[in-house]
Amino acid sequence: MSEQKTPTPTEINLHSKSRELEIAFEDGSRFHFSSEFLRVHSPSAEVRGHAPGEETLQVGKENVNIKNLEPVGNYAIKIEFTDGHDSGIFSWDLFYDYGKHQEKMWQDYLQKLADAGHERKLN
Repeated sequence: MSEQKTPTPTEINLHSKSRELEIAFEDGSRFHFSSEFLRVHSPSAEVRGHAPGEETLQVGKENVNIKNLEPVGNYAIKIEFTDGHDSGIFSWDLFYDYGKHQEKMWQDYLQKLADAGHERKLN
């Protein structure tokens, strides 16, 4: 039995004005990620912690943008955000998984913000 392989991106487009990263995969999937979504779900230790339960709720990221994208081998990109955060490596597997679960992840994030008493403030 062969392991299911994540499709490879065929397009990666950064839309600075709308603050979105668009990724198309070879299986026809196409995902649009807001800069805020990617920033608050960064796979970095700063955001995720080093173990379950050590996550840090990211607040005040409503107006963050992506400053730079840097390839990491042929399996990922490193994203530098306008707030200086640049330690997350976003693999194709991660993008694909995030794309498939984005709506639930976003709603969970908004609920965590509300539970912590934070309000999103868009400029």
